[in-house]
Amino acid sequence: MNFPFDADDPAHDDAEDEAVGVASFILSLRARGIRDIALLRAMELVPREVFAPRRFTDLSRTDVALPLPCGQTMTAPRTVATMLLALGIQPGQRVLEIGTGSGYVTALLARLGAEVVSVERFNTLAESALQHLKIVEVANARIETGDGLATRPRERFDRILLNGAFADVPASLLSLLGPGGRVVGALTGEGLPRLVKVDRLEDGEFRQEFGANLRLSSLLPGAATTL
Repeated sequence: MNFPFDADDPAHDDAEDEAVGVASFILSLRARGIRDIALLRAMELVPREVFAPRRFTDLSRTDVALPLPCGQTMTAPRTVATMLLALGIQPGQRVLEIGTGSGYVTALLARLGAEVVSVERFNTLAESALQHLKIVEVANARIETGDGLATRPRERFDRILLNGAFADVPASLLSLLGPGGRVVGALTGEGLPRLVKVDRLEDGEFRQEFGANLRLSSLLPGAATTL
């Protein structure tokens, strides 16, 4: 039996406002040049507001970076999208993420079909990210607390994402790539950090390419001794 639609129902108003907010968010990304359908769909389905600090929930569907505990930052959506496009993920690929943060990018990687291992140096952030992933029901991701640059004997990844900027791509990460593998991050220099993509070719050699300037904080090595 169908019941009359109640236009004055507050729950309906909230749902409608949320749908409008999500649509505006996706349209704003398209307007900024993000056109990949799979990525836009992932960013539509993964609610950024779940991962944002509660006091900034109203800004979660805008293209701004947000402060996180431990002095860290939740990267702006357009920057996230630019890096994920460069990563070129295919379903079923094994991805190592350095710098879990809120877990938002981890959830996007998983939504794109990757099997994710994400490493966070701050235990506080790792625990919070784990709870966020449970809320959005992400099952194909594992979060570790520790040094993301530490040697990982006998492990191999198809893709590695650095959620931050380095002076140079660490050799310890390049060694984890098999032929056809790729690292994406940002390199510091004059001005803003710049997107870098490093591919391991079939002959074992590496090819490095640069892209757009990105607003990213430096990614620090080692595990945090506090927090």
